Amino acid sequence: MGTKKSIKYMLISTFAFACMNVTVKYLENVSAYQIVFFRSASSLFFTFTFLLKNNIPILGNNKNILILRGVVGVTSMTLFFMSIKYLSVGTAVSLRYLAPIFAGIFAVIFMKEKIWPLQWLFFIMAFLGVLVLKGFDSQINTTGLILVIIASITSGLVYNIISKIGKSEHPVVVVNYFMVIATLTGLVLSLNSWVNPVGIEWVLLFSLGVFGYYGQVFMTKAFQTGKTNQIAPIKYVEVIFSVSLGLLVFNEIYTIWSFIGISLIIGSLILNVLYKTHKDS
Repeated sequence: MGTKKSIKYMLISTFAFACMNVTVKYLENVSAYQIVFFRSASSLFFTFTFLLKNNIPILGNNKNILILRGVVGVTSMTLFFMSIKYLSVGTAVSLRYLAPIFAGIFAVIFMKEKIWPLQWLFFIMAFLGVLVLKGFDSQINTTGLILVIIASITSGLVYNIISKIGKSEHPVVVVNYFMVIATLTGLVLSLNSWVNPVGIEWVLLFSLGVFGYYGQVFMTKAFQTGKTNQIAPIKYVEVIFSVSLGLLVFNEIYTIWSFIGISLIIGSLILNVLYKTHKDS
């Protein structure tokens, strides 16, 4: 029963994130900085409400590392939103999922963690998927590819920073710092290119925060109620949702090379999650 519930939570989470990604793509006339601002500002309503309601100290205990997490996080998010302007939604999401590989490499360098030999094979498979996408899929934009890979690298660094924070901070405090820093950064960077939203754009911009918040909430619930090795691979269903919505909303075209590259990336990452969970158990 618990497993079914956790799977349902993760599916809701992945669909929420896919909706957020497609909304970003739809807002093609709005800069990535402005999108970062609205996505973050609208999430603050949820995070501040939760913290105040539960009497949780907003400033937390480790301000320096919380600020670092926010700065690195907003860098990753901004670059990812930029990449969606150049790439199909499904391709951008798939490439962003290289983050766990970079997280593993950073963990070896900074936290002296061990990576098993077979995991390196999975990592090579994932990068082979990137080479297939770039080498054989003529639709892959080089600028978009560079942006999303840097977004993945910085996202991998975020994983390590969060791991370093550990249980010393409430999860919502960590998210709240991220959202505050992202809101301020997005606002400042978007001032020179600000476009006043029109009609439905207001709803779409504020929906980004709603999708992002509930995506995080249900993902957290999924991991709290289920086993990691059963739940983590389901997160990659976000790619299927994103590809499907991209086809439906934008008539995006995916070649056979697109699907081969995406399959190599996601398949290798799922194998890595299952293998690592097995070795850690």
